[in-house]
Amino acid sequence: MAEVSIFARNMKMTPRLKEYVERKISKLDRYLPSVEEARMELKVEDTRSADHRQVAQLTVRVRGTILRAEERTNDMFASIDTVLDKMYRQIARYKGKREDRWHAAAEELPTEESLEESAGEIVRVKRFAIQPMSPEEAIEQMELLGHLFYIFLNADEDAINVLYKRDDGNYGLLQPELA
Repeated sequence: MAEVSIFARNMKMTPRLKEYVERKISKLDRYLPSVEEARMELKVEDTRSADHRQVAQLTVRVRGTILRAEERTNDMFASIDTVLDKMYRQIARYKGKREDRWHAAAEELPTEESLEESAGEIVRVKRFAIQPMSPEEAIEQMELLGHLFYIFLNADEDAINVLYKRDDGNYGLLQPELA
């Protein structure tokens, strides 16, 4: 395994906890030897339910593909174990990605009218690196992440595109043009 990073937020990283995470993450090599980077983020969130305060999020990068899993429980060690179980399932899906591609439930993107009705505000900004890929590769990446949409640099068009899952189980591709 190339690089393992462990981060703690709103909690203290004990040597026992760090050793536990490192030992668990080192086993990923057995299932997916081509892991380039693994990042475990552990945090304690102030939520209404005590059962969801201990959060473990694992992000793994493999040949430009990102696999991510998150788990929330009332015990950090349980969150770590469960997030790794989820990651093993994602790895299995990644290895057999073409077979399991069509299983996710579809959800429609918000319409302009629904966005205008909700007077929300930006509560999170996320920056991410993008790599050129085909729309087919973007579908695989979106399914592996479990997202309903995916923003990518379309290698065929040399432009930023948005891929989304439609209610009928198919996909939509948004190709913005300058006006």
